[in-house]
Amino acid sequence: MIKLNKLLMLVAVTSLVAATAARGAAPLPQYAHDKSLGVGSCANSLCHGAVETWKDSNVLQNEYVTWSRSDKHARSYSVLLNERSKEIVKKLGLPEPAHKSDLCLDCHTHNPKPAQRGEGFQITDGVVCDACHGPADRWIKSHVEPDATHANNVARGMYPTNDDVARARLCLSCHVGNQEKFVTHKIMAAGHPRMSFELDTFTHIGPAHFKIDADWIKRKGSWDGVRAWAIGQAVTAQELLALLQSPRGRDGLFPELVLFDCHSCHHPMADKRNTAARVGAGPGFVRLNDASLLMLRQISRQVSPDEAANFAQQVTRLHKSIATGTDSLAQARTVEHLITAMIPKISAHRFKGEDVKAMLLGLVDDGLAGQYADYQGAEQAVMAVQSVAEFMGRHKLLRTQSVRPAMKRLLAVVARDEKYQPAAFEQALRDLKAGIQSGAIK
Repeated sequence: MIKLNKLLMLVAVTSLVAATAARGAAPLPQYAHDKSLGVGSCANSLCHGAVETWKDSNVLQNEYVTWSRSDKHARSYSVLLNERSKEIVKKLGLPEPAHKSDLCLDCHTHNPKPAQRGEGFQITDGVVCDACHGPADRWIKSHVEPDATHANNVARGMYPTNDDVARARLCLSCHVGNQEKFVTHKIMAAGHPRMSFELDTFTHIGPAHFKIDADWIKRKGSWDGVRAWAIGQAVTAQELLALLQSPRGRDGLFPELVLFDCHSCHHPMADKRNTAARVGAGPGFVRLNDASLLMLRQISRQVSPDEAANFAQQVTRLHKSIATGTDSLAQARTVEHLITAMIPKISAHRFKGEDVKAMLLGLVDDGLAGQYADYQGAEQAVMAVQSVAEFMGRHKLLRTQSVRPAMKRLLAVVARDEKYQPAAFEQALRDLKAGIQSGAIK
């Protein structure tokens, strides 16, 4: 039985690597064939462990210190030792404690197979350098050579985190999930926090341990926060739809409920709501969590305007097919294929002032039209509005002080999902729209 389980796991991992490659991305570091060397290989003060940044270096050189002192990834393994984790394991009936269960280790630390672990690798170190930048065995020495290039490093196994699509797939593999690992409804019911993620926002609060300057752009390409946000939304929607179609996405009779809007069910019985009405479904309908699909409505209008109406129509059909139980998986594949075709267009698009202003106002108008009556859509909308508004501020397209009070109110409204009030959210959006109109720079 043990050998069979190992074989099934190998098949699953091989399938995941193949699926990732088919989507045009490098294998995720956890499943790469090279050896992970551990954080100690980067921590030397002459490497990336300097206390202060180097003056004459095109790399900060203090990345390890930033990670170890300020980044929650450095403490993600230790979370598995706390009382909450013990309680979750107990409720799930796992045979091993959290810090020994792959179910938990796959995201709370870097968890390659034993054969892919170097001598200095310590699983207790958490989400280490190899987890994001790829197993360092083949590029650790060559990446410091005078003629080293980023392309050569990637060819030797470095993960291309500078690429928005690759970075989105990597971050989302844990922060949202994929077909190999994700926080299911059962895990959440046992006590795990609800998952929430947006690529551009989380990149900045990481905290980022790199500096976007002329040298970075020369070596790795352009950086665009709005594009990163858009790519993150597209990949999130793509993974959600893949999970919806996956045979793993079931728990007995029920589909995987974590893919649906939490508050369709989790609200007081006295609260007579029908947030599904906006997608053409009646009361009692458990609606697909379409937060990222709502964001893509705005994105598609800018990057592929000729196809935007069809995309919105197909998403509506998806909701209705789920409500009626008619051809749901086929319709999910249709929408997934549209998103897959949209991703290269987003990657190639250079967002301009009129693009981001149109998206910002479009997001606000969707909210005023009742599209964010549910919490998860509102939460994504706030992170989106924040990213787009900051982009406009950096590019002198918006006086950010004109929208700052409304942004604070929006953030306050979505601070706690249990306390979310759509009416308060819509009022903050009206204030934000007034601020955008008064603060826009022509």
